[in-house]
Amino acid sequence: MNRRSLLAIAASAACLLSMGLAHAADQDTLAAIREAKTIRVALEFGRPPWGFKDDKLKMSGSDMEAAELLASDLGVKLEIVEVTGPNRIPFLQTRKADVVLSTFSITPERLKVIDFSAPYASAVQIVGAPKSLPLKSEADLKGKRVGVTRATTGDVELTKKAKDFGVEVVRFDDESTNMTALASGQVDIVIQEPATLTAVAARNPQRQLEPKFIFTQFPVGIGLRKNDPALKSYLDQWVKTHMADGKLNAIYRKYHGTDLPAEIVKPTN
Repeated sequence: MNRRSLLAIAASAACLLSMGLAHAADQDTLAAIREAKTIRVALEFGRPPWGFKDDKLKMSGSDMEAAELLASDLGVKLEIVEVTGPNRIPFLQTRKADVVLSTFSITPERLKVIDFSAPYASAVQIVGAPKSLPLKSEADLKGKRVGVTRATTGDVELTKKAKDFGVEVVRFDDESTNMTALASGQVDIVIQEPATLTAVAARNPQRQLEPKFIFTQFPVGIGLRKNDPALKSYLDQWVKTHMADGKLNAIYRKYHGTDLPAEIVKPTN
């Protein structure tokens, strides 16, 4: 083998080693969090009771309290990065946030591009509409206009079925806009979480809004970047610990008015 070949092999090996070391360093988010003494958590505040701002504009909600618990256990400062549903993954992938803790349903589509912790909660999406509309199943959505929040599980699941049922999917960029459209009559049917629909119904009694049926349900996890084993291991153990001591269930009950489903508290696998 001549000198030129040896130099080329050495250069290639050095390049691969450099790339490998850089990749490993890039993925050690847990170490970076501890070094910075801060965890940047992406959280959406237009989705009560998961995330919202109270009448004094204080950040609140079950996800907010869970984020505070996570930062406390890590012994670091909590830095909230405000997001909307559609930009949760982009903010994570572009490293504007370390994790996403924001009603993030674990779906096959999302698992292709990011990882999740073990489920810490469960998100139910229901069909909501005025009492005068007789809706009992998905088949009753045929030919109807249905409002969804863009990039949520409700949007994804309805889009899959829209052609079969002849549904017109009306997308809004955030939860508040979706629910404003329902309250004002811009749309008469939405896919939404029960607590959000209940709150909007209470503020708009003339609309006589009510839940019709469960449309879909997904476990909710903490989103993190792919190939980040130390952080994933920590988050999985963190969820397991606080499922066992009841802290995550207590947070969920405080804001959602019910306990976590048994399959989330004590998973079979």
